[in-house]
Amino acid sequence: MNQGFITIGMLAGGLGLFLLAVNMITDGLRLAAGHALRDMLGKWTRTPARGIVSGLSITAIVQSSSAVTVATIGFVNAGLITMYQALGVVYGANIGTTMTGWLVAIVGFKIKVEIFALPMIGIGMLLRLTGNDSRRVPLGMALAGFGLFFIGIDVLKDAFEGLAAAIELQKFTVDGIAGVVMYVGIGFLMTVLTQSSSAAIAITLTAATGGMLGLHAAAAMVIGANVGTTSTAALAVIGATPNAKRVAGAHIIFNLATGVVALLILPLLFWIVKITGELLGLQDIPAVTLALFHTTFNILGVLLMWPVSGRLTRFLEKRFVTQEEIEGRPRFLDKTVAVSPMLALNALVLELSRIAAVVRRMSLAALSVESAPGRRITSDHLVVKKLTTAVADFITRLGRASLSSEVADQLAKLLRAEQHLLACAEQTLLVTREQAKLEFVDDAKIMEGITRYRAEVVSLMNLADPQAEGFSFTDCEMQLQQVQVAYDDVKAALLFAGAELRIPIPGMIEILDQNSRIRRMARQMVKAMHYLSEVYTVAEMRTKEVAEVEVREDRI
Repeated sequence: MNQGFITIGMLAGGLGLFLLAVNMITDGLRLAAGHALRDMLGKWTRTPARGIVSGLSITAIVQSSSAVTVATIGFVNAGLITMYQALGVVYGANIGTTMTGWLVAIVGFKIKVEIFALPMIGIGMLLRLTGNDSRRVPLGMALAGFGLFFIGIDVLKDAFEGLAAAIELQKFTVDGIAGVVMYVGIGFLMTVLTQSSSAAIAITLTAATGGMLGLHAAAAMVIGANVGTTSTAALAVIGATPNAKRVAGAHIIFNLATGVVALLILPLLFWIVKITGELLGLQDIPAVTLALFHTTFNILGVLLMWPVSGRLTRFLEKRFVTQEEIEGRPRFLDKTVAVSPMLALNALVLELSRIAAVVRRMSLAALSVESAPGRRITSDHLVVKKLTTAVADFITRLGRASLSSEVADQLAKLLRAEQHLLACAEQTLLVTREQAKLEFVDDAKIMEGITRYRAEVVSLMNLADPQAEGFSFTDCEMQLQQVQVAYDDVKAALLFAGAELRIPIPGMIEILDQNSRIRRMARQMVKAMHYLSEVYTVAEMRTKEVAEVEVREDRI
């Protein structure tokens, strides 16, 4: 009984050391590298092949496919890499996770770990204690983590050897398909419980080396652990962005497909592993065989998924689509209108009018609340950023062609309108994020002035629609003057009240800053209307001229 408790304690302690070690290695190397890992991913994911190499390399170094996947999600969200490029990183990260098995197989069972593991912990902690705020601190933490990694493996190995001697394994052996499914489930469950496929695989390899598991049972558990790692991705993207869900979806599809194929051709895979092991001169021991098996079926998975990566990308991009993404796609800009400068101008005006409508919606919502912004305003801001980026890119492509000076001048105006609309959206977001606290203002006249000021801005935003019937830029300019008058009146009243200490000075400054942001918001909108209305008039006149010419030609 006492020996049983000791063995259970060794299993728990070995697993705890292993998990602690993996966390220390991951956090230490990530902190030591700073932005280097992100920079490397940014430079080496321009093609799927490069993505595989970078995903494999970084995962092998930091011992965490989750860290690489999170960084990849960030790049896809920022638009730095496409979903197609991200697939390469996902594939590479899966191959990179096999490095854990090789560390366990080659180092964990062939060398006395105390010879190098304890010095690694000692040196690592010395760096940690003497590093102050330098990079030696995270590097020391990573080095100590590697030492604990091997000690944890050694403790697990001894624990499983003890279990193998104490338990009659034949009683628990299940043959056939039921046995394979059971061991796959065990591997999956271990990964879900530990939230680390590296831990599950390390346990499996040590159990096989200690005589607890047969090779085929251990291989099934490795497959289950590989599939189980998808649980981490699934949990991580609950409530996340659509792009995050798509990257996680790619991870899940890849691992499930790879696991199913590996189970179907398990005897063939073992034959390939045996031949490969002989060619490489690897020792025929369970840990090495399983590490090679893990690597082989992940590489096989990449070879199977690579030809269908394009289809998988298109499939995922049609999933998890939000209203924000739908609205953030240009409706009027495509290659067909780019062939004609006048068609392009009309399309740009229509797209910018859409952007203006979203910005107006943002500003009206921001002026109607006194609390933190709703999700709709933040979502609208992202829509504006996407659409203005698309407009700027479209204008840049048009500018590369030979254009008349008149068309070039109109494009410059549209580009300015795009910049002013974006600036208006940015100011609106600031207004909603930094809402001034008005509850401490008990002066009825000041509150009346603030209300009137905001009402004048609302009137201006309602006028700023170049597609509306009876639109007049002159009316917008006149309304902006009314906004300025109301702003000056509120500012004077606030300064006077602050000087007389009728309102707290910090509160007065907060309201003044907020009013200033609202005024800048209004000014940016009027500037955008100035350029947009000019181009709108020209484009409309040219459209009428073309229509009249076509009518005359039809009559002839």
